[in-house]
Amino acid sequence: MFRFEDPWVLGLLAIVPLTYWLGARGERRTGALRFSALDMARQAGNGISVWLPRVPALLGAVSVTAVIVALARPQTGITSETLLTEGIDIIMVMDVSSSMLAEDLEPNRLQAAKGVAADFVGGRRNDRIGLVAFAGEAFTQAPLTLDYSVVQSLIGELQVGIIEDGTAVGMGLGTAVKRLQASDAESKVVILLTDGRSNRGEIGPVTAARMAQALGVRVYTVGVGTRGNAPVPIADPLVGTRLVPMPVDIDEPTLQEIAELTGGRYFRATDNESLTSIYEEIDQLERTEIEVENFMQYAERFPVVLAFGLLLLLMEVGLAQTVLRKLP
Repeated sequence: MFRFEDPWVLGLLAIVPLTYWLGARGERRTGALRFSALDMARQAGNGISVWLPRVPALLGAVSVTAVIVALARPQTGITSETLLTEGIDIIMVMDVSSSMLAEDLEPNRLQAAKGVAADFVGGRRNDRIGLVAFAGEAFTQAPLTLDYSVVQSLIGELQVGIIEDGTAVGMGLGTAVKRLQASDAESKVVILLTDGRSNRGEIGPVTAARMAQALGVRVYTVGVGTRGNAPVPIADPLVGTRLVPMPVDIDEPTLQEIAELTGGRYFRATDNESLTSIYEEIDQLERTEIEVENFMQYAERFPVVLAFGLLLLLMEVGLAQTVLRKLP
C-alpha cells in the first residue's frame, strides 16, 4: 500500500515548470564577448553544447519536485493479520498391521489410507496435527505440530513391519488420548483407522474410548476393507508372493461404540472413493471459523525522497559553479 499523508502539498508541483523556466532563462542571458564573424559561433552552437547549459535548470526543477513530494510525506503500508480463534488439535491413528496389505483398495489398504491422510493434512489450516501408528503395539510417529510437511513425510514412511504384528486398537487410541491430555485446544479430535479386530495390547478399545470421553476428545473411527473376502499377499516359498482370499474381519460394533461414547462418528470404507469421501466429510465436520483482524502500519519514506532532492540541488550548484559556469 502506498499513500501521501499530506496530499494537498502536491499542488505545489504547479510551480515546477516556473522554476525550470526561470533557471533556463538565466542561462540564456547575453554574453559580453563580441565576434567579428558569426560562423564560429554557429558551429559552436551545434550538438550537445546547446543542451549542457540547461542541465542545472533541469536539475533544479527535479530537486524542487523531489522536495515537494517529500513534504507530502509519502508512506508505504504493511498489512498484518491477527488470528483470534484457536485451531483444532487432531491426532491421526493408523493401523500398520500386516492385514493392511490387502488389495481390496488400490494399490492396497495401507497405501490408499496414507494417500488420503496426507491430503487431509495438507488441507488443514491453523490446526495442530499428530500421528500415531499401531499394530501389536503403538507409538507416536509425530507429536502435535503445525509443520504439515513433516507430518505428510512421516505418513509416507509408514510401512507394515515397523512394529510387531497384531492389532492393538486400544493401545493406538490410548496413545493418542495421552498426547491430547495436555492440549488446551477448544476442540480435540482423534481419527482412528483400522481394518481388523483388537487382539493385542494392555488397554482395551472401549477403555481407551472412556479415557477419551473423560478428556473431551471426539473420536472418528474408520473401518477400512471390502465386505466378504479380500485378496491378501502371502509369501510362498515355492511360487513367491501370491494373493490369497481372506475374510474381512472388522469389529464394527466396537468401532461404533467408541464413536458414540466420544461424540464422534463411525465410517466404513470399502474402496478408495469411499475412503476419500470419509476424510472429506471429517474435514468439513471439524472446521472452525477463523476471525481475522487486519492492521495497516505505515512507514515514512520522505527521507529518501528528500535526500534525493537535496543531492540534485547540490549537483546543480556544483555544475553551475564549475564545468558549466558561464563567463560574464
